[in-house]
Amino acid sequence: MSGQSDAVKAAIHDLVIANHILGNEGVVDAFGHISIRHPERKDRYFLARSRSPQIVEAGDILEFDLNSNCIDTKGFRTYSERFIHGSVYKARPDVNSVCHSHAHELVPFTVTDTSIKPVWVFSASIGPEVPIWEIRDDFPDEPGMLVHNDGHGASLCKCLGEGKACLMRGHGAVIAGGDVKQTVMISMGLMYNADMLMKAHMLAASRGQNAQIRFLSEKEIRSTTDVLYDPRGLNRAWEFWSLKAGFKTDTNGPAS
Repeated sequence: MSGQSDAVKAAIHDLVIANHILGNEGVVDAFGHISIRHPERKDRYFLARSRSPQIVEAGDILEFDLNSNCIDTKGFRTYSERFIHGSVYKARPDVNSVCHSHAHELVPFTVTDTSIKPVWVFSASIGPEVPIWEIRDDFPDEPGMLVHNDGHGASLCKCLGEGKACLMRGHGAVIAGGDVKQTVMISMGLMYNADMLMKAHMLAASRGQNAQIRFLSEKEIRSTTDVLYDPRGLNRAWEFWSLKAGFKTDTNGPAS
């Protein structure tokens, strides 16, 4: 990483950790990925080469422009769905990290038009309701389901809108955060909330027609998200997940 600034080195280090966290926690499998916007160039982003996230190293990280062209492939293959990342960064200047999740818990919701809304305090950051993108709506003759060009990416971004997450029918999800730690938190919250919500639906069904699921209110979502994004809580979660993935960090440091 010679010639890189300290800010770029730090961003790449965090991106490596994020890959391992998401792989370790089951948010991504062999095919999911996470990126981070270049800290010094809004028109570039960093993403690993085509490799399973849980074994990504600093030398695997490549730089892309917002059309998802790789600046220097270093002889590596790139992810075919890198267009998810470039398209989100183009559409959302507020976003600085993007995850393409393959969490298995999400898929049943994507194929039944069942809304994911937050039921758990630590999933508040997913927002009031997570929309579902159907590739066949804009591309009825598309033979596949992968986001492998800017047209697909732009369509996906329309569904994402200004939100933090969007499901992908029969596929997974895209998550967009203000920084890499937020994106990891949202991705984890989305996965765990889906599992809890599935169980809540089953419990409600067992109790009959009058049973209701009590979702977080808009006020609870806003206030709790503020707490989750506070560096004190966000860094503590990052330390916990990092250690589980084999990285020891101390992001909060001594009290001032």
